[in-house]
Amino acid sequence: MVRNISARSLRVWQRNRDVYLVTWKTNLVPPLLEPVLYLLAFGLGVGALIREVSYRGEVISYAAFIAPGLLATQVMFQSFFENTYNTFVRMYYQRTFDAIVTTPLTLEDIMVGELLWGATKGTIGCGLMMIGISLFGLLSWPHALLILPFSLLAGLFFAGAALCFTALVPGIDSFNFPVFLLVMPMFLFSGTFFPLDVLPGWARTIALGLPLTHVATIMRELSLGRLPAFLLWDLAYLLLGTVPVGLLGIRLMRKRLVV
Repeated sequence: MVRNISARSLRVWQRNRDVYLVTWKTNLVPPLLEPVLYLLAFGLGVGALIREVSYRGEVISYAAFIAPGLLATQVMFQSFFENTYNTFVRMYYQRTFDAIVTTPLTLEDIMVGELLWGATKGTIGCGLMMIGISLFGLLSWPHALLILPFSLLAGLFFAGAALCFTALVPGIDSFNFPVFLLVMPMFLFSGTFFPLDVLPGWARTIALGLPLTHVATIMRELSLGRLPAFLLWDLAYLLLGTVPVGLLGIRLMRKRLVV
């Protein structure tokens, strides 16, 4: 399978990028306005009730706590939905893959291009959200600059997981199951809106096994201008998981497409 992957996969990435640039108006506004709405609702609304939280021995404002959590969830949502709903549409309804496979590109090239674009979409969304969050003065520079390259790695992880589900679901409506059973629990219980310390021990253990927990932890430390040694564990989790998840997604997609 790996032997069939080539640099031609970048052409699939380029094709998706060109479509994105044509529809940039509808893709640009939501990621810019979303952090403003979240920060107004949670930072000012909930933040009026919970002004400060204790995080790893330091007291920070609630808005400063949730801001990097929003960045992490933005990467997850953008990458996951791109390689589930959008990839399924290109595969099943638009028959884009049928057209591409008639060229010198292999199925593996197509899937790698899809993965790369899913990760890129997550990075773009994260970058746009960083602009909105920066207006509130909630990012510490220059450490925050590391969030963008890291979001590409995180995006590859979620894009690979999404491709696995795309290969398995019988129809587009079935994506409701992984969204409800996996994405939404991560959104709510991965330390995005409250510190994991407030959870009971068993729930904290489960949360530590979720990929978004590690993404949120790294982005939060970078947002606060810190690079503690324990981030190596979170980084290792993602580095060791990204390649197997991505290869599994490619393998499953090949099984689905090759009858």
